[in-house]
Amino acid sequence: MGEAWRLTATEARAAMASGRLTPVALMESCLARIAEREAEVRAFAWIEPERALAAARRADPSLPLGGLPIGVKDVIDTEDYPTQHGSPIWAGNRPRGDAAAVAWARAAGAVVAGKTVTTEFATRFPGPTRNPANLAHTPGGSSSGSAAAVADGMVPLAFGTQTAGSIIRPAAYCGIVGYKPSFGLISRIGMKIMSDSLDTVGCLARSVADVALFAGTLSGRDLGSPDVSPGRAPRIGLCRSPAWPAALPETVALMERAATALARAGASVRDQELPARFAALAEAHPVVMNVESARAIGWELTTQRPLVSTELRERLEPALALPVEAYDRALAIMRDCIAGFPEATEGLDVLVTPSAPGEAPEGIGWTGDPVFNALWTALRVPCVTVPAGFGSKGLPLGIQIVGRMGEDRAVLAWARWVQSALA
Repeated sequence: MGEAWRLTATEARAAMASGRLTPVALMESCLARIAEREAEVRAFAWIEPERALAAARRADPSLPLGGLPIGVKDVIDTEDYPTQHGSPIWAGNRPRGDAAAVAWARAAGAVVAGKTVTTEFATRFPGPTRNPANLAHTPGGSSSGSAAAVADGMVPLAFGTQTAGSIIRPAAYCGIVGYKPSFGLISRIGMKIMSDSLDTVGCLARSVADVALFAGTLSGRDLGSPDVSPGRAPRIGLCRSPAWPAALPETVALMERAATALARAGASVRDQELPARFAALAEAHPVVMNVESARAIGWELTTQRPLVSTELRERLEPALALPVEAYDRALAIMRDCIAGFPEATEGLDVLVTPSAPGEAPEGIGWTGDPVFNALWTALRVPCVTVPAGFGSKGLPLGIQIVGRMGEDRAVLAWARWVQSALA
C-alpha cells in the first residue's frame, strides 16, 4: 500500500485486517518517512530502524494494536531503548524493563519505533524538535517529539505525559488530536514522575478514534468508538476560563466561530464560567508542580546539580524554600476545586475551551504557555484537543473538550462530535 505512513491507526488496523497491509510494510513506510524528515523535524531521541523492523516482523496483526508503530516519550522506560529523560545526567541509561504502559502496548501488538524527544525531565527546557507545520516554530512541549512525529506521519500513535499542558498544547500546535485522560487512567509505573499529584500519561494521534483505541487498550477499559454518533446533540458549556486574558486574537476568533458552528450543528450552547474560587488554581497549580518536581529530582539536584539546566534550577530551587504550609494550602485548593467541579458543570455534557493561547510561537527556545491547560490538569479531568483550523500565520489551532473525572468515554465521543461540527 503506497504511503501507508499517511494512515491513521484505525485505518491501518482496518487495512491489516483486510490483508491489504502488513506490519512490516507499515513500519517500512514509517521508517522511510522518518528518514526523509527527521533531519529537519528532529522528533526522535533514539531510533534503531533494524530493531523496529525486526519487531514488526514478529507482530501479530490480529491483536488490538497489532503491527502499529508507536513513539514512546523519553521519560517512559523501555527495555530495548535508552531512557534519557531529556537530560545529560541520564545519557545512555538502559532500564531493565518496560514501563507498565509500554509493556501493555507491546502485549497488544504495538511496535516501538523509537523514543521521542522530551523537554528536560518533561519540564520546560526544550529539546531540538521543530514544528512540522513550520520548522521555524516550536512544536510545543513537553511531549515535543511525540506531537511532531505523529503530525508528520512518522508514527500513527505516541505516548505523551502532562503535568501542566504537555499533551494538549503540543497536539494543538501541531494540528493533531491529544488526549489527557482522567488522572490515573493509564499506569505511571516506569515513568519519570515529577509531580505525583498531577502527572498523567496520555496519547497523541491523528484521530479521536485512535486515541480511544490506544488509551483503552493500555488501561483495559472500553472507551467506545468515538466515530459512532451519540444519537443526540450535546449540551456544551463555552468556557473561556480564568485564563481568557491570555487568549491571542486567533483564539478569540476561534471561540466565536466555535460557538456559532456548534449551535448550528444542533448543540445546546451556553456560556459557562467556573465559580470564582477556581481562579485560585492559577497560583496553586505551579506551587504543587514545582514543590513536587523539586523533591522528585532530589538525586539530580543534590549530586548532579551542574548538569541540571539553569532554567530548571531557577524554577525548582526556590520551591524548596517555600514553607510547607504554602504547599499544603495549594493542595487544599486543588482538592476543594476537584470536589466542586461536578456541581460547577451540572446540566452539561462537556466544556469547550481553548487548547492554547494561539498559534505555536516562533523559535524553539520556548514551548509555549500552558495557561489554558494547567487548570484542567489540576482538576484531574479528561481533556481532548481536536484540530480546529488555522491562524493568521497558517499554523494549526486546536479546541479543547473537557469533561468530568471518570467520564472519559463520553468526553471522547463528544470530542469527535465537536470536531465534526467544526469541520
